[in-house]
Amino acid sequence: MKRLAATILATSLALTSTAALAGGPVIVEEEGQPEVVAEKPRSGWIVPVVVGLVLVCAIACGNDDDEEVTPRG
Repeated sequence: MKRLAATILATSLALTSTAALAGGPVIVEEEGQPEVVAEKPRSGWIVPVVVGLVLVCAIACGNDDDEEVTPRG
């Protein structure tokens, strides 16, 4: 029985130790931080131009219908 146990122990150690040590060490290389590039701001002339056009249109297209006042009598 001792001989059988020794054979099983030796076989199990031989099989498990090769799988545990296979592949060598794991080397993890750290990557650098990603470069953050700020986007250019959108041009700020569009909103003032649109607001200006709306104001000009409101002034030009305003209520210019004068009611005719006719005296009664």
